[in-house]
Amino acid sequence: TMVPNSPQVKEALFGEDGAAETLRPGSIVLDCSSINPVASREISAELAKRKVEMMDAPVSGGEPKAIDGTLAFMVGGKPEIFEKVKPILEKMGSSVVLCGEIGAGNVTKLCNQIVVGATLAALGEALNLSRAGGLSDVGLLDILAGGLAGSRALDVKRGMLESGDFTPGGSAENQRKDLVFATETGRALGVRLPVTDAVTLLYDTMIERGWGGLDHSGVILVTAPEPTPPDHS
Repeated sequence: TMVPNSPQVKEALFGEDGAAETLRPGSIVLDCSSINPVASREISAELAKRKVEMMDAPVSGGEPKAIDGTLAFMVGGKPEIFEKVKPILEKMGSSVVLCGEIGAGNVTKLCNQIVVGATLAALGEALNLSRAGGLSDVGLLDILAGGLAGSRALDVKRGMLESGDFTPGGSAENQRKDLVFATETGRALGVRLPVTDAVTLLYDTMIERGWGGLDHSGVILVTAPEPTPPDHS
């Protein structure tokens, strides 16, 4: 029985008129979605019965890097199959790394999303505190960017945090999905993820308030004194 965390991938492969019915032995399925790594392993096992190989290859970088062709691919699967698909992925990404066996790409992506989600939540809290304390956004963010608190997340999302325009690159809804998968994976592997648990609650709140379609940096709204998203209509 497959775990119920990858319905779209399963439907595309094994549903009515699914792709698996037309795949010839020796074909390779390259899954670039972010799903539960347990599901990746189970789907791979099902495809193996048809003599079809699978690699999980989730991406990081969002829409801007997809447009530029500079995504980061985190890949799981057999090394010899990786060598076959690597040239294809290098057309779309500037970083293509084999992380381990099937499912390892998604484990890596979940680790990435833990850090991204927690970083954005912390930036939101810090910015709300600084605003309440009368500091300018530019002053605080310049200091953060220049010290140990500096991060790629801050560099990419700074404009959104300052302007309040959370037109999505990566949505809060997708961020929450990945955090839930991380929690499920941690539970399966016996690893406690208390920071992830806390951050997931913040994204739960965003979705409950109808803000799931906003950029995930919009988590700042949840901890703001008056959490009302700006009107850009």
